[in-house]
Amino acid sequence: MRSSLSRIAALLAAFALPTLAFAHEVYVLTPAEIKSGLYTPSFNELATMFSSFSQFVFWGFIAALTVLIVFLISIIRPLERWLDPVLARGRRYAEPIARITLGISFLAASYYGATYGPELPIIATFGAMTLLVRAVLALSGILLLIGVGVEVAALLAFALFAYSVYAHGLYMLTYANYFGEILLLLVLGTWGGKRLFDGKLAPYAFPFLRVCFGISLLYASLYAKIMYNNLALQVATLPLAGHATSIAQVFGFEPHFLVLGAAIVEIVLALFFILGIEIRFASLFLLFWLSLSLWYFGEVVWPHVILIGIPIAFMFYGYDRYSLEGRFFKRDGREPVL
Repeated sequence: MRSSLSRIAALLAAFALPTLAFAHEVYVLTPAEIKSGLYTPSFNELATMFSSFSQFVFWGFIAALTVLIVFLISIIRPLERWLDPVLARGRRYAEPIARITLGISFLAASYYGATYGPELPIIATFGAMTLLVRAVLALSGILLLIGVGVEVAALLAFALFAYSVYAHGLYMLTYANYFGEILLLLVLGTWGGKRLFDGKLAPYAFPFLRVCFGISLLYASLYAKIMYNNLALQVATLPLAGHATSIAQVFGFEPHFLVLGAAIVEIVLALFFILGIEIRFASLFLLFWLSLSLWYFGEVVWPHVILIGIPIAFMFYGYDRYSLEGRFFKRDGREPVL
């Protein structure tokens, strides 16, 4: 039995290993650095935690206190009464923001010749169909931007994503956010003036997107900062272009400790989206760190468009009935602010 389980684990590892190098934050690494990060044994993060335990406890306390303060501010009744009309009016913009985000992402993918991220060139996935796929991505992007034939664009996008899952397997969990966007547009789309699926799934559209977005964040963090944490360690010690200072030095942390802290923060952030906790605060926090990363490393912007657009959509949409805070802390029709 044990040998059978070992063989299964080895097969799964062999299936996943070649694709685990390209979590979002390692776009800045060279192929040689990525290969080195994959095949270098990961450092022991528990040992890192215990070696800096007092610092770990201090920053853990600060993080927990921040979350508690944000929660308490979010459920102050006068603040809810004051902001609820504004938040309610903004909700109708969430779907167009999500749709336009996906449209821009598809147009960029067509232009740069890569689906979802630069590590997935269209020619490597689709081969002889490359020109057709680029045309489909461009057409889908245009339809989504102008809001015409949205359901057609969503179906085309679903077909491309399904084939990408076939081609790349587990790695596509990194781009589960795209799948969430596609589901949202399929569920909210119309055909012949009627909602697809008779509108029965409409209440689940944004929960679908929220959970898929959280899964994409969780997967990227677990593999790049836990299982293959030397990838993130290389990023932490990478100097800013034209300078000798790394991001670990900028924040004043030992690089291993910084990777550990980043892993915990990203996992918690992903769980906040999946469970529906402090959705607007989590969105603002994510947008801040994405902006900092883009500025610091000078990364290519287009693969991050979807990571920027989805949090903005959730800042407008807020809580759904299936989110924990939306379910247990919505009072008199008013939802928590942050």
